[in-house]
Order: sequence, then C-alpha cells, then structure tokens
Amino acid sequence: MRLVRLERCSSGIKLGKSIYSENGKILLTKGTELTDSFINRLKNLNINTVYIEDTASEGIDIIESIPVELLNEATNVITDGLNTIADINITKPTVKGMMETEKTVRNFQRIFKDILTILTENPTVLNLLATTKIHESHVYTHSLNVTIYSCQLAIKNGLQTKEIEEIGLGALLHDLGKIFVKPEVLNKPGRLTKEEFEQMKSHSQLGFDILRKVHEVPFVVAHCALQHHERLDGAGYPRGLKGNEIHPYAKILSVADVFDAVTSHRVYRPAMLPHQGMELLYSGSGTQFDTDQLKLFKNCIAIYPQGLTVKLNDGRTGIVTKYNFHSVGRPEIRIIRDEEDQEVAPYEIDLSSSGNLTLEIVEADALL
Repeated sequence: MRLVRLERCSSGIKLGKSIYSENGKILLTKGTELTDSFINRLKNLNINTVYIEDTASEGIDIIESIPVELLNEATNVITDGLNTIADINITKPTVKGMMETEKTVRNFQRIFKDILTILTENPTVLNLLATTKIHESHVYTHSLNVTIYSCQLAIKNGLQTKEIEEIGLGALLHDLGKIFVKPEVLNKPGRLTKEEFEQMKSHSQLGFDILRKVHEVPFVVAHCALQHHERLDGAGYPRGLKGNEIHPYAKILSVADVFDAVTSHRVYRPAMLPHQGMELLYSGSGTQFDTDQLKLFKNCIAIYPQGLTVKLNDGRTGIVTKYNFHSVGRPEIRIIRDEEDQEVAPYEIDLSSSGNLTLEIVEADALL
C-alpha cells in the first residue's frame, strides 16, 4: 500500500484505505476501483491524496498512528468547539453562554483523552505526514496536528498524565484567537502589511484573554495560547519572554506548532519537505527552541513514513519502505520509476548508505 497524489491516479486503481467525509461517513470503501467519476468527486471535495494498492507497493504496511475515524471526530469537535467559544461574548457572559463554554471544554478534554489513550497504547513514531487530508480549514487541522505532536512529545518527556492532559488542552486551544483575526488577513496569499502582521500576532493575546475567564480551563492552558510564539532569545511575541521565563509547556508547544505549520500547505506558501522543516527547527536550536525538546521531537515522528511516495533529485520515483532513525531525512526507498518516469522492476535503495549521499528527496506526495 502507498499514498499518492490523486492526480496520479487513473481509472481502475484500487483504494488501499477507505475515504471518509468530514463528518465521518464513508465516501469510498477500501478495495473500491477508482473511476473518472470517483476521481472528479474526490477532487471537488479537496481530497488530494489517497492510499492505493498496487504491485509496486506490495508488502508495504501503513502503520496508523491515529485511526482516521478518531481524527475526523477530533476535527469536528475542534471545529464546533472553537466556533462555539467564538460566538459567546466572554466579556459579558450569560449563564447559558458559560454553560456552553464549559460543555465545549469537556468535549475537548474527552477527545484528547481518546487521543492520549491511542498514543499511550501504541508507542510508535507518528506518521501524520502520510495521511489523506480532508478538512479545508487549516486552523482546525493545525490545532489537531499540534495537539497530537505535543502529546507525543510530552509523553517522551516522561510527564505525568495530568500534565499531559493540560498540554493537550492547551494545544487544542492554542490558536483560539485566530478565529477573531479577519479571514482576509488569515488567508492572505501575499505578504502581510505591518498592520496586518500586528493583527495576526494579536491572536496569542486574544486567545489568552478569553481562556483565562473560562473557569473550566486551567490557567496554565491559557498560557499555552499566550506563549506558543515566544522564543528563548526573546525574539518572540507577544511579551518577548526569554529562557526560563517561558513556561515548559509552551516550549513543547512551540516545536510542534512550527513543525506542523511549515510542513503544511498554505495559500501564501507551499509546504516544506519534512526534513527541511526539521532543519529549520534545528537552525534555531538553543536560540529559539529548546535543544532537548528538538532531540526528543526528532524521535517522535516519522519524517518520511512507510508508504509515502517520493521523488528523488535524479528524477526517480519510489516508495518509502523503512524509516532510518539514525538519519531521519534519508529512509530506505523502493524505486518504481526511473529518471525518465518510466516504470521499472522495483528495487530497494538506502539513502543513508555512503554510495547514495548525493541523492535527496525533492517531492513527497502527501505534502503537495
């Protein structure tokens, strides 16, 4: 099984996994042969990647970090919850409004506990990068991804369950303030003006101001929203905190937040390749990001997970067959197409071996 761009698919290709809608309903079941009609329908739903089964990927197993059903449910909880909080006047709260807010927070806590149970019971590296993207709004999907990354990183830190749950709730709510940023600023394809950038930066303070008034939310969770853009050298915002002035939860959250942001497609820029995202984080090691957290994070996620279809700088196309922890950006790959994009009898290469160090991944289907 492997993950490929939908545009690479043609009539007759067999689905390797079922495809679900945003509300969790099955659109197409595993084993369905794609038709032109099905492919067009998926494109109209903004589904750009799918799992397929073919002879080239025979024997490659995809390890799901989080079941897709839970991902869909979590996305819906985040979407409904953030919108509910946004619709409530926190500055002049009504009894009904506060009850709705408390109910929303309990839903967040419930869904996070489900995610935590999965990650605790299945201690494998995360492969969120190789997943079929369904939801259109990056605020909601980003909040979910950051939550999962942060949870895994908190587990790696050996934190207690109560602390992990606080970080999880903080991650789910860390971008709450973006709901109050004008959509034309949030989704602007070009460079932001100084005034627009200030409005964008205000989301940290806005989120904090709301969350600190919600009795169901621990104060430290509100600080996750406030501090996730602070940096060790004081170059972050909104308060320019330095070093130990930044809460340990925010140090975890900032790593997860930046990695997911730069490896996800946005209207204003393409996604970075995963190893480039990791290199960006490491370029700020000790100055922007906590070095210990970066080391733990590198072992939390599969940068190029099994089943991901990739293209090399020499033009060859292959499928990732094995993740190399000793060299995270250089996995083992099964080559399936040559430099001229012609099918070949599949064969394996290891990008981490001394003879292949000039090769590098330049495209990954799940990110395009």
